[in-house]
Amino acid sequence: MLIDDSIIEGCVAGKRSAQSALYRKSAAVMLAICLRYAQNHDEAEDILQEAFLKIFQNISSYRKEGSFEGWMKRIMINHALNYYRKNRKLPFLEDIESINETEIMENEDQSGVHAPISADKLTALIQMLPPGYRMVFNLYVFEEYSHKEISRELSISENTSKTQLLKARRMLRKKLVEHNLMKNISPVNE
Repeated sequence: MLIDDSIIEGCVAGKRSAQSALYRKSAAVMLAICLRYAQNHDEAEDILQEAFLKIFQNISSYRKEGSFEGWMKRIMINHALNYYRKNRKLPFLEDIESINETEIMENEDQSGVHAPISADKLTALIQMLPPGYRMVFNLYVFEEYSHKEISRELSISENTSKTQLLKARRMLRKKLVEHNLMKNISPVNE
């Protein structure tokens, strides 16, 4: 997705046609980001609409340092995080005693699932994760935040972030295995 400078300039000038063009060109990509953080499609669309309002209100502050798409993505992510801070209490489960850091590190990259899965199906499986797991998983895996950054963003400890990520990966791995098992079961002809 490459946004033409004339569209950005039109948005800065407040032209509705430029805003419409920006929305048409980037809404699908930005919705995919919102879907990773939302509980469902309707919630993702709400986040998307509100974030686009912020983009249009603040587009004059874009300093042309880095990509415009990256700037928009950052607004989408920040708005999704703010949405959860305002509208939900994230249930972060802290039972560090049962999981030690060595176990977290050993399990980081062992998925055990090798069958291909569509992006839509993976997004749907991620949406099934409990909100706390989903937020940490998305920030760590997709946005490449460190546990320290996640702890600061979500007001949780670094150990809670590590635990949430481990549990999210375990749950997602289990859902992927179940998905692959269901995919491999052929219908019985009667």
